[in-house]
Amino acid sequence: MNYIQNVWKLYAIRFFHNLIPAYVIERLFWEQRGMTIQMVVYTEIIYAVTIVLLEIPTGIIADKWGRKKMIVINAFFGCCEFLILLFATEFWHFAIVAFLAGVGCSASSGSENALLYDSLLSNGEQQSFEKCLGRLNAYDFSAAILAALSGSLMAGWFGFELNYWVSFAGMLVSLCISLLLVEPGVKSKTDNPVAVKEYVTASLHFFRKNQAVCLVLLSGMVTGAALNFIDEFWQLYISRLGVPVIYFGLFSAVIFFLRLPGNILAHRIKNMISYRMLISGTLFIFTAGLLVLCAVKGYTSLVVIFLICTASGIIEPVVTGYLHHRIDSSMRATIDSFQSLGLRTIIIIVGLGFGFFSSRYDIFGGYGFISFICGVFLVYFLSSSKYVIEE
Repeated sequence: MNYIQNVWKLYAIRFFHNLIPAYVIERLFWEQRGMTIQMVVYTEIIYAVTIVLLEIPTGIIADKWGRKKMIVINAFFGCCEFLILLFATEFWHFAIVAFLAGVGCSASSGSENALLYDSLLSNGEQQSFEKCLGRLNAYDFSAAILAALSGSLMAGWFGFELNYWVSFAGMLVSLCISLLLVEPGVKSKTDNPVAVKEYVTASLHFFRKNQAVCLVLLSGMVTGAALNFIDEFWQLYISRLGVPVIYFGLFSAVIFFLRLPGNILAHRIKNMISYRMLISGTLFIFTAGLLVLCAVKGYTSLVVIFLICTASGIIEPVVTGYLHHRIDSSMRATIDSFQSLGLRTIIIIVGLGFGFFSSRYDIFGGYGFISFICGVFLVYFLSSSKYVIEE
């Protein structure tokens, strides 16, 4: 069977799953409903804690009983989220949405990458994983660009609620396509199936034996956490600078568009630049850029956001590919889930500091705190990676 069709179905699922015009005005919509920055951070923590608790169990379920089921669950809960948000007025409504989003994300995070890699592996094309993952992310950003441009116009003409109905429709199409996926046969390095109780032990053993993998993944987690707080709070940041809401869609489209080149070219860039140089350079851009966002409260700091988003486009396909080329298909979703688990754990820790400094020094103080975290990790990475990560 030609499992490459799964790749195209995943492209379509990602496109409609991210055709979310609600995101362009989400934080303003939440603020309009009485949500403060600290409350939003609390929902981010609920989201992250949910993923931390469910990430590994859902990864094991995906490896044991199928990755497709987990992807379908993610799309279904996505539909539920937007229906609730349309009528949300209290903090606990938003908390429920964060919980459902966490369940859906934990269900699909390892499953989607595992299904993609094993679909390619079944056709002998696993070396193109970074290329396909970059394109998958490109479909994400293309949908986000379209949603951003249309979302700001719809919000200006028809109010915020229409954006949520359109977002629900896109999620519903994603759900329908996910039902058409075909589960690929898993090619394992061993003929003996791994018992459920052994999954976590075997995964931890893998990470203990592969220090380079741990360091590369940790780098992706730190930059991913930093980027998360740019994605979640850029609306408040540029509103503090006095940017009119009418330009929010254009700004959102630009920051997603700038991630496209890195994702599309990541498979080539990793062959031109060493992993150590690529990762340390990205960490430096994040550290310096976030410091500028804290210190420079003017329109020139918007250019820095663009630079950070451009650099971030390279890191995810490279980090995820570095992991998947070194793991066995029988535990692919489980081990990949550890990557998401680590990311969400870091988001929780960083989120507490971000919320604390934002409540005292507004959004600018929050970005200054994240810059400090990135800078500390950059020093650690440079000192630890010299003889560990292959060139």
